[in-house]
Amino acid sequence: MRFRIPHPSRTWMRLTPQYLPFADAGSETLPMSRLLRLSLFQVSVGLCSVLLIGTLNRVMIVELHVPAGLVALMLAIPVLFAPFRALIGFNSDKHQSALGWRRFPYIWKGAVVMFSGLSIMPFALIILSGDSQGPEWAGPASAAVAFLVVGIGIHTVQTAGLALATDLTPPEKQPQVVAFLSVLLLLGMLGGSLIFGAILADFTQIKLIQMIQGCAVVCLLLTTAALWRQEIRGGSHKIEPVAESFSEAWNSMRRQGPWVRRLVGVGLGTAAFSMQEILLEPYGAQMLGLSVAATTLLTALLAAGGIIGFVVAARRLVNGADPHRVAGFGALIGTFAFAFIIFSAPMNSQFLLCLGTVLIGFGAGLFTHATLTACMQAAPAGQAGLALGIWGAVQATSAGVAVGVGGALRDIVSAFALDGGMGPGLVHAATGYGVVYTLEIALLFATLIAVGPLVRPAALARAVPSLQP
Repeated sequence: MRFRIPHPSRTWMRLTPQYLPFADAGSETLPMSRLLRLSLFQVSVGLCSVLLIGTLNRVMIVELHVPAGLVALMLAIPVLFAPFRALIGFNSDKHQSALGWRRFPYIWKGAVVMFSGLSIMPFALIILSGDSQGPEWAGPASAAVAFLVVGIGIHTVQTAGLALATDLTPPEKQPQVVAFLSVLLLLGMLGGSLIFGAILADFTQIKLIQMIQGCAVVCLLLTTAALWRQEIRGGSHKIEPVAESFSEAWNSMRRQGPWVRRLVGVGLGTAAFSMQEILLEPYGAQMLGLSVAATTLLTALLAAGGIIGFVVAARRLVNGADPHRVAGFGALIGTFAFAFIIFSAPMNSQFLLCLGTVLIGFGAGLFTHATLTACMQAAPAGQAGLALGIWGAVQATSAGVAVGVGGALRDIVSAFALDGGMGPGLVHAATGYGVVYTLEIALLFATLIAVGPLVRPAALARAVPSLQP
């Protein structure tokens, strides 16, 4: 009796899209090789995002001794531009340049703006830390400008980039493509956190300057490569531009379904998952004594959990699952995740901290992909940019407000607790963090209340065909 060892390629081919949800995301109009190159704009956004919310918040709070409330304010400043994502998406739907491009001008301008903000940011941070002879207001003002400019670039690139990917993709492939691009965003965050942590293992201000400006160059190059020959010149006429005004388009969209409740759920859930973003690494450093490199790995674990969440969500949605049900499941997982984070400090358990971090990313990945898919499926024909822009505006605004509130609340509660205002049993730095994490659990329960009525009955969900062709 002869035994044949299967060829590795045959074994690989037996893995169906059920286990590789993005394997068949390519199409005739957007082959997989071209989709991979287009996804580089998400990698650049991921690098820039993890630099702001992961590495720099730890460096500013611990190494540069900037108050957490001021750091939270700096990171929340880009939210000032977030509501304009809806307008960016709407304008890119109907924009017609002299060369026939619609999305390209927005993506390129956003990349240049992002590069400019990153170029001036390290010097603004040094002034903010007090290491200068200038006036006291110069530090916060210069840092605010740098963060706002970077935020404008990120919002513009991501909104127009996702709309371009939607234009190039057949309708039946759009959820898979958007999920694939979201995973690449998290991969960019994961890789960036590892690289930035290695560079700053021995922190110096010179290394900080070199790292941030190097990130600026890399992000610009990645976005340029992503755009190369993606949007066909003169091809805008193939999609009729939107003739109505923004308010008319939004009112028309709102009348076609429960958009207000859907967006309320997006806002509450995003705020719940985002409030901890600038607190996670300082929490690990102050409560468990982790180093810069070790706390940066927390961001890597967060991104890894998010990637798993996106993969699981894509698999469920491709098989016809209701996106609101998947979003609710992600919110439920988040409640357990934050409970693990809370108990990691009194138990001095790095395992609980890491487990909670991974579960936060996993729950957020499920929630983000499911709500984005729900908005895409409900979008009117020819208005993908508007739908993506509105979803992005609500998500980014909620995240920015939550980050600012989380940092300020942590400072206020910690100061009050350390002064004995909350009793002798709570005179500890962990009290401020615990209040924020508890508030996030409450917001997740509010999210479940918001999205619950949107979930299709199980019998109807089984009757909905798969998203796959």
